[in-house]
Amino acid sequence: MPLPFLTADRAFDTTDDVALPYDDRDRWRRPYRPGPWRVGAAAVLLLLASFVLFSSVVIAATATPASAATVFGFALVIVVAALRLLRMGVWVSARGLRHVALVSTRTTPWDQVAAVRTVQQPVRWLGLPRTVQGQALVMNRRGRSSDGPAPLLTSHNADFLGRDPLAFDRAADTVEAWADEYGRD
Repeated sequence: MPLPFLTADRAFDTTDDVALPYDDRDRWRRPYRPGPWRVGAAAVLLLLASFVLFSSVVIAATATPASAATVFGFALVIVVAALRLLRMGVWVSARGLRHVALVSTRTTPWDQVAAVRTVQQPVRWLGLPRTVQGQALVMNRRGRSSDGPAPLLTSHNADFLGRDPLAFDRAADTVEAWADEYGRD
C-alpha cells in the first residue's frame, strides 16, 4: 500500500511564500516559540499550584472553610501567574505590535512605530539586575525621544537563553519584517 504523503518521490510545491488559507493576519501571534526557561518556570509554578490546591482540599476537610478558600485563592493566583508568564513576549498582527509583560500589556499601532531594529547593548540576564553583552530588539515610536527605548526582546531573556543563537535572529527578523510591511506611511 503506497503512502505518497510519507515518501519523498512526489514533486513539492514551490509556492512557499503563499499564505495559507487559514492564515489570518488580524489575529495576534507570537513570531517565535516560548523558550525553555519560560516554559520550565511556568511548569514549576503549576506544580506548586497543584500542591497548594491539594493543601486547600486537606484544609477544607480539617479546618474552617474560610482558611481553605484563602489557600484556594492563593493557588488560583499562582495558576494565573504561570499562564501570564507563558503569555509574555512580543505579539504582532496587522493592527500593531503588542509587548506583554507580567503585569502590563502595551499595544502600539503600526502607524506609531518609527523603527524596529536589533542593537548590540548590555541586556538583562533572565530579567534579573545582572547585565551581559547581548542583542536587543528595540522599537522607536513616532513623536517620542529615542533615548534608551526599552527592549522588546533580548538574546538573554527567558525565551532565547539556552537556545540556538539563530532563534533570536529569526524572531527579530520576523518582527522587523512585520514592522516593514505594516509600518509604512
